[in-house]
Amino acid sequence: MKLLVLVIGAGGQLGEAMTSQLEPRHEVVALGRQELDVTSADAVNSAVASVCPDVIVNCAAYTDVDGAEDHPLDALDVNAWAVRTLARAAAEIDATLVHFSTDFVFDGATDRPYNEHDPTNPRGTYAVTKLLGEWFATDAPRHYVLRVESLFGGPRAKSSVDRILNGILSGAEVRAFADRTVSPSYVDDVVMATSALVTRRCPYGLYHCVNSGWTNWAELAHELAAMAGRPDAPISEVAMADAGLPTPRPQFAALSNAKLESMGIVLPAWQDALGRYVTSRRELDASV
Repeated sequence: MKLLVLVIGAGGQLGEAMTSQLEPRHEVVALGRQELDVTSADAVNSAVASVCPDVIVNCAAYTDVDGAEDHPLDALDVNAWAVRTLARAAAEIDATLVHFSTDFVFDGATDRPYNEHDPTNPRGTYAVTKLLGEWFATDAPRHYVLRVESLFGGPRAKSSVDRILNGILSGAEVRAFADRTVSPSYVDDVVMATSALVTRRCPYGLYHCVNSGWTNWAELAHELAAMAGRPDAPISEVAMADAGLPTPRPQFAALSNAKLESMGIVLPAWQDALGRYVTSRRELDASV
């Protein structure tokens, strides 16, 4: 099934991967920050009406967790109000809206992976605005809200995983949390799952979309070092409490993929994703 897909936030890490991987199979219109100001309702409505897509994939987000505390209105504009505008524009043309959220909607006070039915408890401005965005996305009758976590990979590699690998490859000391548990999300696998949900017309609603399993950041760093052929890389394991972060992060933030798997969409284990990512980085470096 070939679809007309409008990718919003196409200049970011997920947006670039979404655009490049959907283009061979669908007709894609990609709009980055320079082409579309998502905080302008008039601009968004005009763009959606002009393209009239089957699917709107919203990859735009204000992701500066600490910066959101100082600039709450900016975070609210992008993470909440813009989503409401997109959802209502999607509803007007009967398009499907795909919107991405985060593990930060949870407080991390648990010892098992969260599922979609677990109560949310956001801590901090960024987390609150992302939860509001989830709610506003439901203004589109045809909607998928996908919670992702610790995104990495893609053409624009700038995540925590990417920074850890860069540090390992450069020989610099890498600091990694030994007590923050996550389920990393490889952008290639997130795009695959997104495409599968939409093209199979799975039931609309909320899904967790992360690589299978979970780990802490220190364990992930050691795994990356081994895969990169640098098993002796200097990795310093630190506690979250000693990092002096101005905004709280959920300490145990693993997400369960059980609902997604019930749709027949299985994301590979995080170790498998890391291995493919390291291989892609080697190929990219060799081509430069």
